[in-house]
Amino acid sequence: MKLSGLFKVSLVAAAMTLAGCGGDIEITPTVNDNSTSTDNSVNNSNNSSGGGTSTEVECTSYETDAGTVEGIFDGLDCLYNDSFASKNIQITANLTFNELPGGGVHVFDDALLFGLDGDTSQGFEIPQNGPTLTVKPGAKLAFKSGDAIIRVARGAKIQAIGTFEKPIVFTSAKAFERLDAEGNGPLYADWGGIIINGKGITNGCTDAERDAATCNRPSEGITSYYGGNDNSDSSGNIKFAKIWYAGSGPKVGGEGDDLNSLTLNAVGSGSLFEYIHVHQGYDDGVELFGGAANLKRIIVTDSQDDSFDFDSGWQGNAQFLYAMHGTVTLPDGTVVHMGNGGFEADGIKGEATEQAPTSNPTIANVTVITTDGLSVRDNDPSIAFKFDDSFTANYYNVLMTKDVATQTSCINFSSDGERQADKIIFNSAVMSCASEFAGEDSFVSGSEPDSLTATTKAAWFERGGINQRIGEGADVFAENGFATNTASTDITIDANDLSTLDSDFFESAPYIGAVSDQDTDSTWYKWVETAVNAARAD
Repeated sequence: MKLSGLFKVSLVAAAMTLAGCGGDIEITPTVNDNSTSTDNSVNNSNNSSGGGTSTEVECTSYETDAGTVEGIFDGLDCLYNDSFASKNIQITANLTFNELPGGGVHVFDDALLFGLDGDTSQGFEIPQNGPTLTVKPGAKLAFKSGDAIIRVARGAKIQAIGTFEKPIVFTSAKAFERLDAEGNGPLYADWGGIIINGKGITNGCTDAERDAATCNRPSEGITSYYGGNDNSDSSGNIKFAKIWYAGSGPKVGGEGDDLNSLTLNAVGSGSLFEYIHVHQGYDDGVELFGGAANLKRIIVTDSQDDSFDFDSGWQGNAQFLYAMHGTVTLPDGTVVHMGNGGFEADGIKGEATEQAPTSNPTIANVTVITTDGLSVRDNDPSIAFKFDDSFTANYYNVLMTKDVATQTSCINFSSDGERQADKIIFNSAVMSCASEFAGEDSFVSGSEPDSLTATTKAAWFERGGINQRIGEGADVFAENGFATNTASTDITIDANDLSTLDSDFFESAPYIGAVSDQDTDSTWYKWVETAVNAARAD
C-alpha cells in the first residue's frame, strides 16, 4: 500500500477507526517510485496523534535519485523516520517546513543532516551554492532522540524566520503529551540541538591550513567540519525561535565533547541570530567557535553549563543578551540547579595569529542573574563571567547579580584568563554580588601583562568609577524581577550611550542591563517577559 504525505480527513478517520478496533495499520512507503529500495514505512498502530484536521496537509518532501522522499501525515503531525533523515543521510535538496494546522508538529526519529559535509584536506569541495533549510513562522520541529540534531553544513543555509506571534519551535517530542510515551514530560538532553558550520576564521586551524583551504575543524558532539578564511560568510539566519530541552554529552570524545542547544562553528558576519529563547539545555545555550556571527536579543534560561560560550577567536558583535540561572524539578521530584557561567569567555583553541587572533567581541546591554547553586551537570558553581585562554572583549551596560554566595562568586579568572585581562574592558557595568571575585583578590604576581601584576580585581573592574560595585540585595530590578529598575537610587553610574560603536549593528539603549522597565511596549521586553515566565513555571 503506497501513500504520499498528502492525506484527506476521510482516510485519516478510517485509519483511526481501524486502530481503535485493534487493527495494525502499516503505512508504507513514501518514496513515489517503484524502482527504489528506500523504505519510509511508519507503523501507526494505535499511534495517531488524534484530533485530525479538515485541511489537506502535505508534509515536507525532497527528491532523490530513487524518487520522492516525504514525511507521513497521521492526522495531526508529520512524521519523519530514519528513511527521511538520519545520521547516515545528508540531504542536499532545499527543504521547507511550514506551520501545520491544528497545532501539528514535524516529528523526527533521528538527526536532520542538512547539506553536504566533508574534509577538504581529503579532496572534498565545499558547495558554493548549497541548499537552504527554510522554516516558516509557527512551525514546530520535535525530536525523539538525544542524538537527533539539526546540522547545517558549510555552504548550506538555514532560514528559520518566525514572528513574535508565531515563533518557530525546536524542541523535544516529549513536550507534546501525545508523543510522550513515558509521561514524564520533557527534560534537558532530550534531543541534540542545532549545529551550524560556517566558513569563517577559527584559531583552531593554522595559517597554513587556511591558506591552503584545508581548515577542517571537527565540531564537538558529532563529526562534521567547519572553518575557512571568510569571516563575512553567511550560513543564514534564525529569528523568533525557541530552542528547548536540547544538548547532550559528553560524547565519544569524553569531557568537553558535548552538544549545545545552538552551536555556531566559524559562522560569519553575514548571519544574524535574533529573538531566540534557549531553555533547559544540557550543555551551553549558545556557543560560538570562531567566526564573526552576530547575536541580538537572546535569552538563555536554565542551561546546565554556560548560557553563552565564546571560543576560538570569535570576532562578532552582540547586544541585548539575557542569562538567568535557576532550578529544574526532575520526574522523581528532585530539584536540581542549572547553570555554570552566564558567560564562559575563551580566546584560543589552537594558536592565535595575526590572521586568526584571540576572541575579541563587542557586547552591549547584558543581564546575568546567578544563583548560589552548583550545576547538576558537573557540580560547578553558578557564576556570571569566567575568563580563560587570553580572551579579550569590550562590554557595555552590563548588570550582574548574585544575592547569596556561600559557595559561589560572580567573576572567575583562570590563570590563562589573566594574561590579557587589561584588554577585557567593562564600560558602565554594575556588579550586585554577595561575592564578587573567586580566588585571589589581586591578579597573580608575575602574570601577563605586567601592568596588572598585584592590581586588585576590584580596581580592574571599577576603572576609576566607570563601573560600580554595590553588593548583594541592591535595588536593581523592577517589580517584575527581570527588567532593570531605571529609577534605582542604588545605581549611580550612567549608562554608556553606545555612540562610539558601530551604528550599523548597535542600537541606542541608554540603560544598564538587557531590558529596561521603561520599555514595556517593545517586542524585546515582551519576548523576555514571556521567556522568564515560562522558565519560572517549568
